[in-house]
Amino acid sequence: MKLLSKKRLSKQVKILSVCALGFSSVFAQFLAPAAASQVKPNVIVIFTDDQGWEDVGIYGGDHVLTPNLDQMAKEGIQLTDFYAPAPLCSPSRAALMTGSYPRRVNMATGSNFPVLLAGDAKGLNPAEVTIAEIMQQAGYATGMFGKWHLGDQPSFLPTKQGFKEFFGLPYSHDIWPKHHRQEHFKFPDLPLLDGETVIELNPDPRQLTRRFTARAIDFIKRHKDQPFFLYMPQPMPHGPLYVSPEFTEGEGQMSIQKFGFTEKELKKRNRKATYPLVVAELDHSVGQILNTLKTLGIDQKTLVIFSSDNGPSGRKNSDGTDRLLAGHKTQTLEGGMRVPTIARWPGKIPAGQVSNEVATLMDILPTAAYLAGASLPTDRVLDGKNIWPLLSGQQGAKSPYEAFFYHRENTIEAVRVGVWKLAIKGQRPGLYNLSEDPSEKQNVAKDYPNKVIELTKKINEFKQNLQINDDESCGKCRPAGYVDVPVNLMFQK
Repeated sequence: MKLLSKKRLSKQVKILSVCALGFSSVFAQFLAPAAASQVKPNVIVIFTDDQGWEDVGIYGGDHVLTPNLDQMAKEGIQLTDFYAPAPLCSPSRAALMTGSYPRRVNMATGSNFPVLLAGDAKGLNPAEVTIAEIMQQAGYATGMFGKWHLGDQPSFLPTKQGFKEFFGLPYSHDIWPKHHRQEHFKFPDLPLLDGETVIELNPDPRQLTRRFTARAIDFIKRHKDQPFFLYMPQPMPHGPLYVSPEFTEGEGQMSIQKFGFTEKELKKRNRKATYPLVVAELDHSVGQILNTLKTLGIDQKTLVIFSSDNGPSGRKNSDGTDRLLAGHKTQTLEGGMRVPTIARWPGKIPAGQVSNEVATLMDILPTAAYLAGASLPTDRVLDGKNIWPLLSGQQGAKSPYEAFFYHRENTIEAVRVGVWKLAIKGQRPGLYNLSEDPSEKQNVAKDYPNKVIELTKKINEFKQNLQINDDESCGKCRPAGYVDVPVNLMFQK
């Protein structure tokens, strides 16, 4: 895919006008939840792994076919400036679960690695209040089907963090004996859990997307008559890439024919062919979920949010073309942290909206709590905001963020205020106007010295707020969870 023209980019970020609701967006945030939704909506969060901003057709991805996500955007809102608060798996998931920056809850890294590994002594502290616990307390059935990656010790599992049902992996599917650096890592067998019980070791990775989708659909059917919160963190398209033979031989033929993949490319699992098929199967999964809601007659009382945990693993698209957003997973460039995000709720979210207002994964928790009529904890700081005014198209609704901070592990590398981004560390230190230069090619720090001073002050104020010292220690951060003697999950005897 070639770089988008200014005209096309402008079209991507244009916010379509909608009817005024008769009150200001500021006032609307504090209305009783029933005024916004009338009934408690079901909430579904579909979360993919390493799916980049352009790995969706509606975001300009010419190398993939995503008809269901594209249609979902047409029926809801496409968020063009939506961020993961970290460019890696574990911290971004901690942010989603807690509504807080990963640094604030000491989940910006694993114990001895950027993310949590098998048998890690560290995990999300059970004392944290998760989105699942908030929804459960509001009377919701809670289920999670997919990849957790917030601690594999028994005290850190999803069933201890508010999920009544769990079927999935404790961490990424590449943390297993077939890892290409197994001689170094010495990973144990990969466990598949049902609840807290290991039911398989080294499950067929080709079937993961299908199996998690099937369990999610079953959960929806069983709870169609009560409000439910469903979290679907799919393991793909994190590498190694796998797609089910059933999909390749069935619905995947659309992508094969569209892009002309050869038998040789498919047989060798060439990335050029495999990546689009993996994304297409994830898109098909989204379609299955949406069709289930329609069939059961609960489509109009269900909020569905699709997003990704961080940017893609490589700087180029799978067809070899350059991406519009510079950078990738592990980096605080836009490509590492800006993720494709779509929200849909027929009758409540006006169709066809496109918003370039800044929002983040941290906002899902307070927004869902607002719609569910649930109370947020008052004994701790939450960084996320209620973005329902933005999603519902309230006239004049703006980003609730005065400043958004980009972290790489425990280090603040950049800040965004409005259209301005100041990077003080990382791959491209400098000042960038993201509305004109989303690719971060033109450092304009010399032209706007006062803006540099202004944004630098924001970073220093945030560090002071958290009491972050020169050695990156944090005086006001909440503790992660730890166990004294970690174990690897295996079949229970």
